[in-house]
This record gives sequence, structure tokens and C-alpha cells, in this order.
Amino acid sequence: MLLNRQVFSLRNTIFLRLIVTFLLIMLSVLALGVYLYNWLVETAREDISKTAVSQIEFYLTDLENEIERMKLLQYSLLEDEDLNELALTWQTMGTIDRMDHINSLVKRLFTIQSSSMYIKNVSVHIATIERSVSVSNGAMPFDSERYYNIRSEFGRGSQVIEWNGSLFLSAAKQSGMRDREPLFTVEIELDNQKLREALRHFDTYDGSGTMLMPESSGVVLTSGTGALAGSELHQAELAPASDSQTVTLAGDKYYLVRANSPKLDFTMYRFIPEWVVQEPMERFYTWAWLFSILALSMIAVYALSTYKFIHRPLLTLVKSFRRMENGDLNIFLAHESKDEFGYLYGRFNQMVANLRSLIDQAYKQKIMAQRAELKQLQSQINPHFLYNSFFILNTMAKTGDVERVEQFTTLLGSYFQFVTRNASDEITLKQEVRHARMYTEIQDLRFSRRISVSFESMPEEFETLMVPRLIVQPIIENAFEHSLERKAQNGCIVVRFETDEEEIRIVVEDNGDELTEEKLALISHSLQDGDDRGETTGMINIHRRVRMTFGGSGGLHVSRSELGGLKATLRLPRRRGEVDV
Repeated sequence: MLLNRQVFSLRNTIFLRLIVTFLLIMLSVLALGVYLYNWLVETAREDISKTAVSQIEFYLTDLENEIERMKLLQYSLLEDEDLNELALTWQTMGTIDRMDHINSLVKRLFTIQSSSMYIKNVSVHIATIERSVSVSNGAMPFDSERYYNIRSEFGRGSQVIEWNGSLFLSAAKQSGMRDREPLFTVEIELDNQKLREALRHFDTYDGSGTMLMPESSGVVLTSGTGALAGSELHQAELAPASDSQTVTLAGDKYYLVRANSPKLDFTMYRFIPEWVVQEPMERFYTWAWLFSILALSMIAVYALSTYKFIHRPLLTLVKSFRRMENGDLNIFLAHESKDEFGYLYGRFNQMVANLRSLIDQAYKQKIMAQRAELKQLQSQINPHFLYNSFFILNTMAKTGDVERVEQFTTLLGSYFQFVTRNASDEITLKQEVRHARMYTEIQDLRFSRRISVSFESMPEEFETLMVPRLIVQPIIENAFEHSLERKAQNGCIVVRFETDEEEIRIVVEDNGDELTEEKLALISHSLQDGDDRGETTGMINIHRRVRMTFGGSGGLHVSRSELGGLKATLRLPRRRGEVDV
């Protein structure tokens, strides 16, 4: 029997699986390429960021050392002999001594100024004599504003002091008495312009910029080229939690790196244009696009070649198998190439030819065997039934029951006429049920005192269904002979009809009391395996012929009846299925 197959779909084809497999491989390669590209970009960015961080850290370290050296010079000035004498003995000095000490002090201040390019001016504020001395202005009246403001900022602990937009280093000489003002303060003013010039050395790329910003002040020293020139660096969204990030300024993207100097409390930022990292990757980016286009072309070529050389020949072979399964054996496959499909097509053609020959032989033999089996069944007149029929007829004749004799002989003649007739292998269900009812009426004349028969009327819609001959009467005969013949009284046989959308069922059940579980299992096993033994031979014959006519869903099924005896259900599908010939 042929199995129901799913309709052919592209989703289940080897072609699709090959394409999907190849796509997965190519996508893996493409994903690896994308990963390598991103990895290279990230690596280049990290290398540039690390280099930039190292450079600004080196600069901050150098600046720390420079500031430290300035502080040492500043503190050494606190012990300057001329300065201390001016602060302590000003009143006792003559005019010439005062001038000599001031000139000597200015020379010392100039020496400190000349020691570093980052020093703009060096000043001393002497509170005891109310004089201020600086490199740029010499001796002048005491600048109390600078003295008190810068000393106030210095008191907060800042190493570099911001005041009035400038950066200062400050040191004070204490008077030695509690709660007294310092004798004098030494002030070094840093040169913002020189600091900016130093920052410009980091602007090595077009459009780059640098910013130096003390954390505790509002002074921001910046340098930059292109879009970053001027004050635009102040608008940067800086991230103090990370050493590098990406920011957007004036519509352009920049890599921002930072470094911090805890000693000076300075933070230095450096802006590197994104193109610095992207430009070396442009060639790789072009090759990546070429690789992608080549990969897509390879996928298209692979798909077309796979379809032409594998899928299409395989599809032809599958469709040919479908036609063969549907019973079409007039198939011949031609294949010009001498490849594997050429061999398969040749073997398929040979198989179809052999199958046609074998089916022709087997089918004819099966039909002949079926006809012979039916003829044998038709010719098998149960001697016991025949003897009992003649005995009943004889009894009726002796008793003068002419009316029943006429009825009995008419039924008996019609019965034997139906059994021995060879006109057709199939008849309508109406004819088959009428013959079964005729047999039941004959048996009712024999067993009317101890066996009753309930035979439902068959629905008219089933009357024209074509069925094999002799499939209902042998089931009723089996109930009489093997279930109820020895029952002394109250025997019962029920024949009824059931139906649904798929099939028609003829149910024959009795109330026999000799059916054991072992015997029921033996009958069921015989029907399934076709074991022709004893009383099941006639039922197996019915089961086989119904299945050969209607397919695998039809046939005879047995179970225990609610009446206590055997329940035989003959299932006849409304539509004939595929039959294994």
C-alpha cells in the first residue's frame, strides 16, 4: 500500500540546504572580515590613543619637574640675604644701601625669571616696608591687592594659583611671631602664552587641538587648528571617568584622550581627528567592499550551478518517482551528461521497465487468484446448512405447512442462486444486504424458538455503494455457527448500520457465551496477520477482499460486544483509497 506523501516544497529540498550551508559559510567569512576590520580600527585607535596619552603624560611630568624647580628657586629666594635685610633693617639703612640691596634683589629675580621659558615675571611683596619689587617694574609701591589675593589663594593649598586670569606660584616668609603678617611673599607669574606655544607642539594633525585645564580654577589654556581654533574647545563634553572617548565638535568627530597631574592638579586633553585613524583603513575598507561583492558573486554562481547541475536533475528524478507512485509507469528519463545523474536515470529507466513487467505479471496473477478464491467461496455450500434446510423442508411437508414450504423454498432458491452466480465480482451494497437478510430469514425459520435476529433497515444513501460479493452474510453465518448454535435459549443477533464523513460501518454482534479473551485475541491476530486457520478463514477472506477493494482504511475489525459475545465491524470507506495490487 502506498503511503501518503507530502507535496513537494522548496523548503524540503537539498538545493535549499546546500545554498543555506554555503551562505552560512560565506556569512561566517564576511562576519570574520567585519570583525577584523573593526578590530584593526579599534587597535589603531587604541595605539594612537596610547601614544597620545604617553606624550601628554610625558609633557605633564616634564611640567611637574619644571614647576618643582621653580618652587625650589622660589623657596631659596626666601633666604636671600638682601631680601631679608630689606624686610628687617629698612629703617636703619641709608639711601645708598637701600638702592644696592634693591638692585641686587632685582638681579636675583631676573636670574630666576631667566631660568625658565614658562616664567613671565617674578615679584616680591615686602609688607614691612610697603614696597613691591619685580623684574618687569623694579621697585614700586606695595601692591596690596595682589599680595592679599594671591596669598589667600595660596592658603587654600593649591600649588598653582589662578588669579585674575593668570597662573602664579607663591611662597611666604613668616615673621616668626604668632598671628603676624608674613615679612614678605615671593610670587612667580607663569607665562600663559608660552604654555600655549608648548601645547601647539601636540597639534601634529590638521584639525587637532590641545587643552590644559587646572581642576581648581577657571583658567583654560587651549590651542588648535581648523575647526578647533579659538574657544570651541570649551564646548567639548569631557568625560573625567575615562582616559579616552569619542566626541563631536563643529560637526566633526574626534578621539579625545586625557591625562591628569595630581601634583599640579592639572588635566590635559588632546583632540585627534577621526580621519587620522580612518584614513589608513580606507584601503582596507575598499578591499572589504571588493571582497563582499566577490563573495556575493560567488554565492550567485554557486546557486545557479547547484540549481542547474544538482537541483534540476534531482527535481526531475523526484517528479518521476511521484508519477510512478501515482501509477504512471510510462516514464523515460533522458540525460546527456555521463555523470552520477546519468547513471541514476539509466537505473531508474531500467527499474520502471522491470516494474512494469513485474506488475503486469503479479497483477494478473492476483486477479486470477482473487477470482479463483471468490469462485471457491461461492462453490462452498455448507453441508450442515444444506442438510438442515432439507430436514426443515421435509418436516414442513409432513405437517402440511404448504405456505411456509413455499416461502422456505423461495428463500432457499434465491440464496443458492446468489451464492453460485458468477456474473460479477462486485455488486451494490443493497444487493449484498438483501442476500444477508435472506440468509437471516432462512436461519430464523430454523432457530426461531431460541435465537432472535434484529436486522436494521439500511439507509437509502448506501444502496448504490459497490462492494465485493459475499461480505456480510458470512459474518452472520459465523455468529449462528460459532456463537449461538449451542445456546439453548435467548440467543440474540443484532445487525445495524453506522456512518460518519469518512466511512460506513456494518456491525454484527451477538450474545454468545463461549467467546473467551484468548479466542478473541486469536481471531484479531488472524485478521491482522492473515493466518488462515479454523473458523477465521471466512472472515479473513472478507477482510482481504475489502482491503483490496477499498484500501488500507477498510476491512473487518473484531471486539467484544456489550451483549457479551463477538462484535464484528465491517468498515467500508466512502471513497476508495490507494490499493496495493
